Amino acid sequence: MERIVASRHFNKAPLLSKFLLHICGELLNGRQDKISEYQIGIQVFDRADGYRTVDDNIVRNYARQLRKRLAEYFAAEGRMEVTQIEIPLGGYIPVFLRRDEPITRRSLEPVDVIGRVVTSEAEYRPVHTQAAKPVWRRQPLGRVAWLAAYSIALVCITLGASAWLARTRQPISPAHALWAALFRSPLNTFIVPADCGFNLVEDLARRQIGLTDYLRGDYLTLPLPAMDSHSSSDLRSQEFTSFVDLEVVSSLARLPEIDPQHAFLRFPRDLRVGDLKTGNIILIGSIGSNPWTEVVQKNVNFRVLYRNEMQEAWISNSNPQPGEAASYASHWNEPAHQTYAVIMFLPNLAGTGHMLVIQGLDVAGTQAAAETLFRGDAIAPVLKKALLPGGRLRSFEVLLQSTSIQSNAANTKIIASRIY
Repeated sequence: MERIVASRHFNKAPLLSKFLLHICGELLNGRQDKISEYQIGIQVFDRADGYRTVDDNIVRNYARQLRKRLAEYFAAEGRMEVTQIEIPLGGYIPVFLRRDEPITRRSLEPVDVIGRVVTSEAEYRPVHTQAAKPVWRRQPLGRVAWLAAYSIALVCITLGASAWLARTRQPISPAHALWAALFRSPLNTFIVPADCGFNLVEDLARRQIGLTDYLRGDYLTLPLPAMDSHSSSDLRSQEFTSFVDLEVVSSLARLPEIDPQHAFLRFPRDLRVGDLKTGNIILIGSIGSNPWTEVVQKNVNFRVLYRNEMQEAWISNSNPQPGEAASYASHWNEPAHQTYAVIMFLPNLAGTGHMLVIQGLDVAGTQAAAETLFRGDAIAPVLKKALLPGGRLRSFEVLLQSTSIQSNAANTKIIASRIY
């Protein structure tokens, strides 16, 4: 456990390290019955007693990241470890697995906390004690009714107070200044996911369509390879987006800074130029799937570009600094490949608000950019440099490199940035 949290996968992620050490420590000390979402929220994330896990999913979010980091560690830096730690889906109790040599010869065997092979599932399942059956005594009906009403009122007051305390005690995220700029201003904020149907039309037609042609609807009549008219009509007219974009929107909706009365989900086909002048904008997806990113391409350093009939994509670095390349390309035809992404924080078209652009060369790239934003510690160094007195942020661009494994991002890191 100590080797894991000291590794490069964990040493800059204190909350993930604390999460792992807590659940493993509870198991090693025979307190696996104390390993629950509620207890982890209190012990690891400093949530108040009585907080509602149904309203606060911080534990579930970090558990997903923890499972991913553990898999990355044991695939790289920890590949020689004899024992592997996993956290099975559906719970938070860690499992220790023996890694036999060679690992391809024999499947992993579960072991107990001192290394003995477990012969049955029951040996490492948590033990649940049976609660004693309550003994009911006959009470006068009026007293029972009064006690019931009193209990209901007390529960409601307790839940309300607990929810308020949980909100007031939430730790401030390193990205708070960024989210506050987008969601705590008097302007409306428009969240714009990718138009994946339009992107498929581009891919099938093997040509890129610019913002002007997109707004005119030229893709609606673009010749496509042979397909039935119903499928062709659906592809051109339905509002498709990706699951990664859905995850991004879901994460945005759970931010403590968001004001639901001033945050609106807008499909790219329904967005207007006026929205980019009068509101804050969050654009998700590259220029190929969200043509609105074209409005920022002319004045930035890192640009997403396409060539070879939409078969290749790369990021152009207009002004390379020492150690940087002039371009970064993604090789889509390889199952595991390097991919790249850009995060931009810029003024809106009128300079009255802000624009956040989250774009990758592929789905894994966009996922990598989003995870970097929501894992505040990853982008904290850039935000610290961009922070001005009074809590305002200067504009910035961030270039990220990630590994796409079956269209999922792994080993993401910031390789370049610009702060204006």
